[in-house]
Amino acid sequence: MINNLLLIGASGFLGTRLIDICKSSFHVDNFDNQQSPFFSDITTLGDIRNLIEVEKSMKDKETVVLLAAKHRDDVSPISLYYDVNVQGTKNVLAAMDKAGVKNIIFTSSVAIYGLNKLNPDEQHPADPFNHYGKSKWQAEEILREWFNNNPKEKSLTIIRPTVIFGERNRGNVYNLLKQIVSGKFLMVGNGTNYKSMAYVGNVAAFIKYNIDNITPGYKVFNYVDKPDLKMNELISQVEKSLNKDVLSTHFPYWMGMLGGYSFDILSKLSGKKFSISSVRVKKFCATTQFDATAAHVCGFKAPFTISQGLHNTLKYEFIEKLKDEITFVSE
Repeated sequence: MINNLLLIGASGFLGTRLIDICKSSFHVDNFDNQQSPFFSDITTLGDIRNLIEVEKSMKDKETVVLLAAKHRDDVSPISLYYDVNVQGTKNVLAAMDKAGVKNIIFTSSVAIYGLNKLNPDEQHPADPFNHYGKSKWQAEEILREWFNNNPKEKSLTIIRPTVIFGERNRGNVYNLLKQIVSGKFLMVGNGTNYKSMAYVGNVAAFIKYNIDNITPGYKVFNYVDKPDLKMNELISQVEKSLNKDVLSTHFPYWMGMLGGYSFDILSKLSGKKFSISSVRVKKFCATTQFDATAAHVCGFKAPFTISQGLHNTLKYEFIEKLKDEITFVSE
């Protein structure tokens, strides 16, 4: 039975959800370069790039969950992806070895597979197309090398979630939902491309499931909430949750990419960051389906359906705006 748990990078929306469901089962500490808005009493401020600070956080721990990462599309300089995601992982493993910690759960990403792959499972070759995916794959390789050095005593679990959405997240799915809700949504393409997504409540629950079932060995899982939705189906879900019709304008792919490149040029010239870019248009129009069979047959049962996750998010962000509470209830 694991008692002392160290979460690294848990001040964000996934980490907050994970702390909330773990704090009654384990002694939990959070190490992050940002203060947790809800769990400051168990948060130590520090930088994953600083080995000495990571070593101090590792005292008396039994299991590490490594969430910390640079993951936005527009991180600058590019070297930060590798400083945090790769060197940071090396520092965590060095600190674990020094403290005698044998168990780690690492949140990677389906970005390691690249774009427009045909429903890849965990054995699919890596082919990352951006620096985030490349840095995550490099971190995975480092973790496997660490594990293989003494596999009988160590536990390594790698979880590759698809895009995560949920309450308090301000990422790509939130921006997409906001545009749909506002009636200013511009549909690039015909809307028949599938989008795999994962609700934060289910991803946190899956991580906890793996903490609860720590055993020596190596495991890797894609995590996706099924069924995958087409873009048109996603819009229908928004309409259902908000009880309103959503108007959207369709543009062909070439026109969307032209607009994306135009904003890329504007961004370079002005130094400003825009919500539209060629990378985001490309990702929006790509079919992103991943095989998550292993995660859903291992004994884990997701507490929320994809429809419930979308409804909870839409209700919280665009209807009630209950920013001062931290209650997550399945409907």
